[in-house]
Amino acid sequence: MEDKKGVPERRVAFLETCFDTFCKNGLENTSLQMLAEACGVTNGALLYYFGSKDNIIIEATAHCMAKVEDDFMARAPKDFTDIERFLREMPYITAKLHGEKYRFMYQVYASPQYREHGKKFFKGVNVRYHQYAVLLSGKLGMPVDFIQGMIYIFVRACVHYALFEDEEYLKLQLDAIRTSLRLFVKENKIIREENL
Repeated sequence: MEDKKGVPERRVAFLETCFDTFCKNGLENTSLQMLAEACGVTNGALLYYFGSKDNIIIEATAHCMAKVEDDFMARAPKDFTDIERFLREMPYITAKLHGEKYRFMYQVYASPQYREHGKKFFKGVNVRYHQYAVLLSGKLGMPVDFIQGMIYIFVRACVHYALFEDEEYLKLQLDAIRTSLRLFVKENKIIREENL
């Protein structure tokens, strides 16, 4: 998998088309022939680029789910007053735009065959969430660790909603985040007043 064959732009287009095909049909119901037809190439052409169907699954999932994360963070709050909008909108946007993708990702990474690849992907998630927290820290006026923890809770709530459309779980998670934010603001106000 380390030797990336073929034209890079075409390779990415194949990954994205294959991922969409997997998301529509599921892991077990998607054949190499279906992937090739969706890409408009032969089975041999896909195998030239990726070596095996397993490699397509692994690379397409990691590539496309990283794009989903980028989309999520592109919608992140612009400042502290924008947090409520983000909390209200993102679970539903995530479900609508990416629910199918999350269902497929968990189908892949929950499989014993791909579990190690899932661990590697989620180590990268940890790094990316930290980077997002650093970027948001200045905009929101909050410590990086606090934001990173909130990101984990919020993303988990959004993903759970995208998977199961469970309003009760979503409401409980969002209420916990809102309570944490209120306590953060209250604590900072007390600290500022003590320093006057």
